[in-house]
Amino acid sequence: MTDSKTNDSMILNPVFTRGGEATELPRFEMPQEMMLPTTAYQIVHDEAMLDGNARLNLATFVSTYMDKEAQLLYMQTVDKNMIDKDEYPATAAIEDRCWRILGNLWNNPNVDEAIGTSTIGSSEACMLGGLALKRRWQAKRKAEGKSTENPNIVMSTAVQVCWEKFTNYFEVEPRWVPVSEDHMFLDGHDLEKYVDENTIGVVAIMGQTYTGAYEPVKEIAAKLDQIQADTGLDVHIHVDGASGAMIAPFCQPDLEWDFRVDRVASISTSGHKFGLVYPGVGWIVWRDPAALPESMIFHCSYLGGDMPTLSLNFSRPGAQVLLQYYQFLRLGREGYRAVQQGSLDVAQYLAKAIAEMGPFDLVSQGDTIPVFAWRLKKDANPNWNLFDLQDRLRMKGWQVPAYPLADDLADMTVQRIVVRAGLSHDLAERLLDDMRTEVDFLDRLDAPMPREGSESHFHH
Repeated sequence: MTDSKTNDSMILNPVFTRGGEATELPRFEMPQEMMLPTTAYQIVHDEAMLDGNARLNLATFVSTYMDKEAQLLYMQTVDKNMIDKDEYPATAAIEDRCWRILGNLWNNPNVDEAIGTSTIGSSEACMLGGLALKRRWQAKRKAEGKSTENPNIVMSTAVQVCWEKFTNYFEVEPRWVPVSEDHMFLDGHDLEKYVDENTIGVVAIMGQTYTGAYEPVKEIAAKLDQIQADTGLDVHIHVDGASGAMIAPFCQPDLEWDFRVDRVASISTSGHKFGLVYPGVGWIVWRDPAALPESMIFHCSYLGGDMPTLSLNFSRPGAQVLLQYYQFLRLGREGYRAVQQGSLDVAQYLAKAIAEMGPFDLVSQGDTIPVFAWRLKKDANPNWNLFDLQDRLRMKGWQVPAYPLADDLADMTVQRIVVRAGLSHDLAERLLDDMRTEVDFLDRLDAPMPREGSESHFHH
């Protein structure tokens, strides 16, 4: 549709413009005149056409497919404002229904007494969960006549970047527990070295973004029980279940990670990851009112009514909340189990096949969430690395990121695949064929692969 004459302007193809319309547009300024909607549509459509193929993107956790009924519902409800509960009371009621469904799914002992909300995504949900821990700690300290300065939160160095943002934005000291070969995730080891009277809580990850691993919530809670017995410190847990909170209830139902563990104060998840909804929705549920200080709930007289609101954002889309409810109705427990187990089966099939290719050692196997990672064997061909394989696969359309692990494992580079519902066994076979072709090409190099650098541009 467009060509770049300079970096500051776009030249429009005359096939798609109409008489009297501009043939050149500024790239970084608003055009002076109006244009027909068909022309504007074609410009935006063709610009976005350069994005990658979502079905071949094995880096992202975010849902890229919903069925045609969901798409129709999306189009019909895209104008709904989730925060305006006065104008959209039915959507507000469905939001309430959704988080209660999740509370039941996560074994909340009394959903009628629980509190929850939708969010823009799991990152906002994590911010709210961390903030509730901070406010709860502050209230307890004030009641005891103690200082509320210098709060800290304990978590693995392998957490998602949103937790770094939380500690920065809300002025909480991060107590990083390093990952290592022996402890590749937070498991309670040496936890007493990080917890003190200023600890607002511990974050446990159900589905690490680096490897897909579950951090053992029950073991972490047991260690905190021991710390309380030794020191009197009563520290609660927020479970960041961005991915795993929508996998474990269906595929590992006997695993105790949720509100069955007494120290779990809150759980968050991403509706737009394995909740199977298009981008723009997350969820958080607190165990009971004691876990969510009243100071975090605002009552706004706005747009004709009183609105209690928990979110950090104000006006935000309501359509994704309706899509979440659609999926709950459409799939039910058995449907979610079938979809998630199908992804797990593909992940484990791929992991086994890649491990048998020769130069790779698995770091995880796709048996928690449908995510797994591998590294090169120590005696692998020195002429290439995983960044080279990443680049070769990208030439065929596949996005399979390579990146270094965190902290003490920063010298270990891994490559990772996220299996979503759209990655079928047939597509998995195509990926394996392409991987074998590219590994064979790289192994036949008689000199190191030329490169300017091997820095990863991938972000979790």
